[in-house]
Amino acid sequence: MLTPKKPELHGRELAAQVFYYILEAAVLTVFVLLFIPGVNPARISEKINRNISLFTSGFFYTVFTNTLHVLLRKSWAREAFTVDYLSSMAAVIGILVACAGGVLSFGNNKCRRTGTILTMCGSAACALSMTGIRKSYTMLLAGAAANDAMEKAKPLFPSAIYFEVVVMTILFIIACVCFFLTPAPERNEKYRFDPPKQLFMMLLPFLVLILLFSYLPLWGLRYAFYNYHPGDALSKDNFVGWYWFTFLFKNPATVKDIIRVLRNTLAMSGLGIATSWCPMVFAMFLAEIRSTTARRVIQTLTTVPNFISWVLVYAIAVCIFSTDGFISSLMVHSGVWSGGVNMLMSGSHTWLKMLGWGMWKGLGWSAIMYIAAITGIDQQLYEAATVDGAGRFQKMWHVTLPELIPTYMVLLLLSIAGILSNGLEQYYCFRNTTNADSIEVLDLYVYLLGIGSGNPSIPLSTVVGLIKSLVSVALLFGANAISKVVRGRSIV
Repeated sequence: MLTPKKPELHGRELAAQVFYYILEAAVLTVFVLLFIPGVNPARISEKINRNISLFTSGFFYTVFTNTLHVLLRKSWAREAFTVDYLSSMAAVIGILVACAGGVLSFGNNKCRRTGTILTMCGSAACALSMTGIRKSYTMLLAGAAANDAMEKAKPLFPSAIYFEVVVMTILFIIACVCFFLTPAPERNEKYRFDPPKQLFMMLLPFLVLILLFSYLPLWGLRYAFYNYHPGDALSKDNFVGWYWFTFLFKNPATVKDIIRVLRNTLAMSGLGIATSWCPMVFAMFLAEIRSTTARRVIQTLTTVPNFISWVLVYAIAVCIFSTDGFISSLMVHSGVWSGGVNMLMSGSHTWLKMLGWGMWKGLGWSAIMYIAAITGIDQQLYEAATVDGAGRFQKMWHVTLPELIPTYMVLLLLSIAGILSNGLEQYYCFRNTTNADSIEVLDLYVYLLGIGSGNPSIPLSTVVGLIKSLVSVALLFGANAISKVVRGRSIV
């Protein structure tokens, strides 16, 4: 079947298409800058946390003024920061409106015309809001000078407002060019997106979330190259290069901790991989239950624990296994034990205990993917097996299991890639003085090393987290290569 050729663009249409590409790239850049603290024009005082972005400054007043409690008691300072906050909110709203206009550029001419108008209005509003931020700085400076409080207020000229004005002016000019290059829509033309672009629009919110929570935090890896302490600034004075990478292996105490933590991590991940077939088998037997009601009840009861937080799971464990728990009370009243026993305060069999709690919580949820795969199996295979005289267990062994193996292999490869990522919630909740040595996994160690101890070491925890990520990527590609050689298939 011949695919229709795309119409060639000439002259004005080609120029419009090029400028729309530039507009979309500019809008994406402006959106990313909204979450970068280093270009926050709302920081008019050194008292404001340097890690706050423009988005936070405009939408979260309590976070924005978290370090300004003393200053806010002064009317002149409170008025200045209120103007700063409102101006920041106007700037953020303007940027979001401009970004919405950029999204509309994926549609037809009517969408594009409306989108360029929104982008022009949003960029102009953001640029004008910079005057409010400049005014708030002037108010803070004048008030501090009049009340002899320069040291308390520490006014800081927001030089980033010039950067924002330049960026917004460029965006405004690009939007104007796109507007004049776009043909006027017909009178009865409706807003419309092509089907591929509709799918992209549905995917766009998730891409934004991935950008904000998966890629933007990578900017924090720079802390691994500085001798950073909370509250300090990153500069040439505290740049140490590869010091923390070498310190990780030169310090005997750190090496001992890393070995212990890796032992726990690999042991618990290994047990998880060794029992990774359990959800698949559970799904197979669940699918064999004839009663629809019974099958739904069992699936619901085994899936619900996944939505219970580990804090509540630990609370349940305390009710059952603590000194005053159900089991101890039953044993004491039965005369089997002379006194209550706290089974949670024990360092024995910690790995197996964590495996048991993890399977109880995640078995039903992990089986959902296999249940979906079972529903997609061709029923003719079962009919052919029935004709050949196969029983229910023979159908499970010769039909269901082989059809589920590809799904299992993909999940197995992902499990191998994440062998160093056990999470920390479960282990943090169940951790106590008796099992600390055997329950501390790599993610929990990074948390305790970075912010969970009295003497935090953010650079060192960043180094450990970075090395863990690199090893996970290497394991993923290694397992993928082995799968390609053994099975002839790969997932990457």
